[in-house]
Amino acid sequence: MAHQPHLSFWQIVNMNVGFFGIQFSFGLQQSSMSPIYTYLGANEATLPLLWLAGPMTGLIVQPIIGAMSDRTVSRWGRRTPYFLIGAILCSLGLLAMPFSPTLWMAASLLWVLDSANNVTMEPYRAYVSDKLAPPQHALGFLTQSAFTGLGQTLAYLTPSLLVWFGMNKDATNASHIPHIVIAAFLIGAVFSISTVLWSLVTTPETKLDATELARLRASRRGVKAVAAEIVLAMRDMPPTMRQLAVMKLFQWYAMFCYWQYISLSLAKTIYHTSDPLTAGFRDAGLLNGQIGAFYNFIAFIAAFALVPFTRRFGPKVVHGVCLALAGASMLCIPLIEAPVWLFVAMIGIGLAWASIMGNPYIMLAGCIPPERTGVYMGIFNMFIVIPMIIQIFTLPLYYQAWLGGRPDNVIRLAGVLMLCAAVSVVLVKLRHGRARGLEVVPTAALP
Repeated sequence: MAHQPHLSFWQIVNMNVGFFGIQFSFGLQQSSMSPIYTYLGANEATLPLLWLAGPMTGLIVQPIIGAMSDRTVSRWGRRTPYFLIGAILCSLGLLAMPFSPTLWMAASLLWVLDSANNVTMEPYRAYVSDKLAPPQHALGFLTQSAFTGLGQTLAYLTPSLLVWFGMNKDATNASHIPHIVIAAFLIGAVFSISTVLWSLVTTPETKLDATELARLRASRRGVKAVAAEIVLAMRDMPPTMRQLAVMKLFQWYAMFCYWQYISLSLAKTIYHTSDPLTAGFRDAGLLNGQIGAFYNFIAFIAAFALVPFTRRFGPKVVHGVCLALAGASMLCIPLIEAPVWLFVAMIGIGLAWASIMGNPYIMLAGCIPPERTGVYMGIFNMFIVIPMIIQIFTLPLYYQAWLGGRPDNVIRLAGVLMLCAAVSVVLVKLRHGRARGLEVVPTAALP
């Protein structure tokens, strides 16, 4: 790898602006897909099955794209072609989604949209690791986390902002999808492509040195080579990475439960309705947007505020504390009757979201070899999507029998699982060698 110069704070900010657009898209999915599916006639118990696109495309696409980007040699760089293609496809998916006339079309477009996001995601994480020297990894990934919080804050808040600017919250199209949701997706399409272009223009990839270029040109190409690289990387997976998989099983099962059912839970507990054609159901969607925006704003602030704590106490301790706070918050949400108290609960979820998007990647970057950054970032995403796939196929089996067919009980389940994730992160053993080079924590703080 070529020499990695020390970048200024604003250079690191510029290189992560593209993550704002990617996460604006994800925020729209998290806040709007369950209501959109419900407007189009989806059954509440089988709702998780319609979310299969994200984890399945992540499971298939990200390891392959990560391995391919490790081996790519082009005039534009190793990672740039993937950013650009993914951003264009994502924008097209966002443009089409809110005009879906049927449930099957909305579900199909989500597959396109998630595939595009996944083409962009892991090369982007690898690009940050490529460009920054190890002592700046913590700031780089937590800045990425901050843009996750900012992008999703605005995604969740956009429908409410449009109402405040004068749009009618009850105006809908022929498929009962509110006009404010349609406008939010159109705005997301613009952000998706423009922010990625900003990062690519202001902070181009670091050019590879002659030795690295020669190594890449001499390496095997093609499908078999990529598949072999993924298999070898899985076989040689560092112990720290394996231990993180257990924590992420609980963490991401919980988050998927939360995203799928929070709007339905609020409709049930705050507005006492489950009918998608009522004003109360639409109000629950707006309230979810507002509290979602708030927890993502907390994540945006916390991503920077967590940096000194991560340096002092280490990413493992900070992550465990944040997950525990989120678990407690989720357990409280179904008990809340006044919407104002939901914003207090969102503080814990926001702290956890900031940590989720930063600290696990700091732990990962400290244990993987630089020449396999892309493929390991892709494999690490499997530890996100596999729990989601498990959740999709298991939750419908016990939604009625164990949870009483109540969306608020799904939120309680998410809280318990987040507490389990907080306990399991304690068992992760960080690698001393390269992790020490991150200069995140003093040596004495490492296990």
